[in-house]
Amino acid sequence: MKLIKLKDAFKIRKGKKVEPVKVPGENTVRYIQIEDLRDNHNPKFCQMQEGYIYAKKDNIIIAWDGANAGTVSYGIEGVIGSTLAVLETDLEEIYTPYIGKFLQSKFQYLRNTSTGATIPHISRKALENLEIPLPEVEKQKLISKTLDQAQELIDKRKSQIEALDQLTQSVFLEMFGDQAAEKVPLSKICDINPTKNEIRDINDDLEVSFVPMSKVSEKGDIDLTETRKVKEVNKGFTYFKENDVLFAKITPCMENGKGAIARNLRNGIGFGSTEFHVLRPKENISSEWLFYLTSLPEFRTAAEMSMTGSAGQKRVPKQFFDQYKTTIPTIDDQKSFIQIIYHIQKQKEVFKQSLLKLQDMQQSIFQRAFKGELFTEKEEVSAL
Repeated sequence: MKLIKLKDAFKIRKGKKVEPVKVPGENTVRYIQIEDLRDNHNPKFCQMQEGYIYAKKDNIIIAWDGANAGTVSYGIEGVIGSTLAVLETDLEEIYTPYIGKFLQSKFQYLRNTSTGATIPHISRKALENLEIPLPEVEKQKLISKTLDQAQELIDKRKSQIEALDQLTQSVFLEMFGDQAAEKVPLSKICDINPTKNEIRDINDDLEVSFVPMSKVSEKGDIDLTETRKVKEVNKGFTYFKENDVLFAKITPCMENGKGAIARNLRNGIGFGSTEFHVLRPKENISSEWLFYLTSLPEFRTAAEMSMTGSAGQKRVPKQFFDQYKTTIPTIDDQKSFIQIIYHIQKQKEVFKQSLLKLQDMQQSIFQRAFKGELFTEKEEVSAL
């Protein structure tokens, strides 16, 4: 399999500043921005003008500047903005989706070779000198098809996991969404941000869990691999203990749904980001019920409306939990809910493990494909 440098096959043209229009009309064309490279479902438009750079469907588009520099897409058509560049070729021996996937696999290389201290910019030299493994076109198509099939399986598994998350919310609303029931402030059934006084006599050398914001996901997962000694975190971090509920209070983490039940903590104690509110359920209130209440879109929307502070630094105040009212669930209903959630989570874990295996398989295919190790026999290619 031969190798070619990207500069020997592609011409790179950087986009220009574009004036968008609010409503598409007779003479408007698609206006492609960085966000379109990841999500192609919210198209924008502009008037076609001389000097604009137009990407065709058989071109490759790459994010050139900014936080998403190195992101690659293809198969979309329109005028590109100033933070994008288009890669064009007229070589018949090149199949665009194959090259696009190869460049997507080189995202980390493109980031590592980028320039700019604070805002990354793709290095033209690094991109142009990138060596592309180039089998015959039919094999490029076969490799691309195989990678697409792997991605379809991954997308399907992600959809199944998302469906289980939605099922959980539906079950919660079905069991606890009685609008006619008596309501009380949430702060009446859980303690908000308990103080560290209860551990003031603890050994300073005791190992405890440490949870920065990055270790909590939007799906309730929490990474507890990091530990620290109490004396290292007792000041300047948020304290919590086993079975407390963590709720991200700062934008955009709050709106994105970050939160988790603090469970399996080292020595039953944790410290973490000051951007967490800690909710400790009182007697007859379960951590599961409290967590899923705070995960509901309706709850997050209400919390968002209560935020204070300037743009980019808005936070949910502690007083929100005094203002938000909820019904008091019965112990039996909570037990039933926990049983249902247990089975849903068990199935979700099966899907998550399957997803990890599929992602590993996809990476293996990527590596083998671009090393020339896939479909090496002509008979195998023709059979497929």
